[in-house]
Amino acid sequence: MTANPALLLASSSPFRRELLGKLRLEFTHQSPDIDESRLDGETPTELVIRLAQEKATALAEQHPNTLIIGSDQVAVLGDTVLGKPGTREKAIEQLSVASGQRVTFLTGLCLLNTATGRTQTACEPFHVQFRTLQPAQIERYVDLEQPLNCAGSFKSEGLGIVLFKALEGRDPNSLIGLPLIVLTEFLAEEGIQLPL
Repeated sequence: MTANPALLLASSSPFRRELLGKLRLEFTHQSPDIDESRLDGETPTELVIRLAQEKATALAEQHPNTLIIGSDQVAVLGDTVLGKPGTREKAIEQLSVASGQRVTFLTGLCLLNTATGRTQTACEPFHVQFRTLQPAQIERYVDLEQPLNCAGSFKSEGLGIVLFKALEGRDPNSLIGLPLIVLTEFLAEEGIQLPL
């Protein structure tokens, strides 16, 4: 192949677009329309890998000769999956439960080559130790940042950093929703050695 295939980010997230922009690659983005419900008996790791793969696959037919990036994230506290809260009340509840706790964020990644059908998938963990938060702090944070569409009810790329005591993981980008270290490895497997 003389030219690199087109690159498509299967996401509507401006944060994922900003992260992918760090790699200085030309790409387009499109939001896939998939059901993100968890299946019975599905582990959090299985869930994020499946959803990342479904996001990429949902756009495959429309985009031949394309590398499609799908990504999905959940927050896990003990045996509980903390998804996107959707409401102010649920965000306050999630952050109240996370207060003083260690929460693991699992980010699923899929790179699908629609020309060859090759699929690469991974799950990147990242751990967040929350400070002990007061109810008024949590309410102020939620009202200021409005993290209603964010797994775990915070935006680490914004004011969410004030909620944390410590961060632990190999790729801080995965906390925002796109693990660039693994993605760079996947792209290398497709013959794209960065930087270009």
